[in-house]
Amino acid sequence: MKWQGRRGSSNVEDRRGRGGGGGKLVGGGITGIIVIVIVTLLSGGNIGDIMGNLTSTGGSDTSSNVPYEQSAQEKELSEFVSVVLADTEDVWSEMFREQGMTYQDPTLVLYSGSVNSACGTASSAVGPFYCSGDARLYIDLSFYDELQQQFNAPGDFAMAYVIAHEVGHHVQTLLGASDKLNSLRQSLSETEFNRYQVRFELQADYYAGVWASHAQGMNLLEEGDLEEALTAASAVGDDTIQKRAQGYVVPDSFTHGTSEQRKRWFYKGFNSGTIEGGDTFNAAEL
Repeated sequence: MKWQGRRGSSNVEDRRGRGGGGGKLVGGGITGIIVIVIVTLLSGGNIGDIMGNLTSTGGSDTSSNVPYEQSAQEKELSEFVSVVLADTEDVWSEMFREQGMTYQDPTLVLYSGSVNSACGTASSAVGPFYCSGDARLYIDLSFYDELQQQFNAPGDFAMAYVIAHEVGHHVQTLLGASDKLNSLRQSLSETEFNRYQVRFELQADYYAGVWASHAQGMNLLEEGDLEEALTAASAVGDDTIQKRAQGYVVPDSFTHGTSEQRKRWFYKGFNSGTIEGGDTFNAAEL
């Protein structure tokens, strides 16, 4: 992706080097904890989806008097995510304007280890997440080493896909989809709610594809970028993650969609480039 020397977003908050208050995962025993962590790890999820498995034990972040010293790689990554965020701001502001709406920029929070959000306390084990309660994206940059080394999804545009997916959750919040999903949480069984959750996540993948389509239109994509994004989408499918973690899949527990579904909806967004084609909730087939 062509990003060096381009505008970065002013909506980046750096909390690296600050503790998050010691939140922890709870669940149905060791197996449940492992599955929860791995399924959410790298899955580009909305932290609200797993807040039933997180507890917050702290109030505000604890600050360190020692400034965080970032490596050269971290500096480059922080600049990269800032540029990608700025690109999403440009694309979605224009698209909302065309629809007669106003896009409200989210804030991207860089953190290390653990972080407090309006959705609770989370560790970097959950991967990048979006919290609708404070309209913030949370990213520990060490995630990208895992994306490349553990999930075999290298490349800067694989990273861009993850950011665009989380921004997709922000778009859903602004359009009311997040509230609609949350209203179903108490009225459905876990299995039934998971089916809606999958459609919700696939819509965020679609919106990530929409952004990528406009990035291509701005001549920002380089050879191989689209393949990098599709590889990342495939790597974080529920079936792929569960097979890697436990050797078998449990479809009723899927919350993000299969590898094939995630690739398909990202690619649909890429080909469409419009908001209108992303109604995953009423799609006959995923």
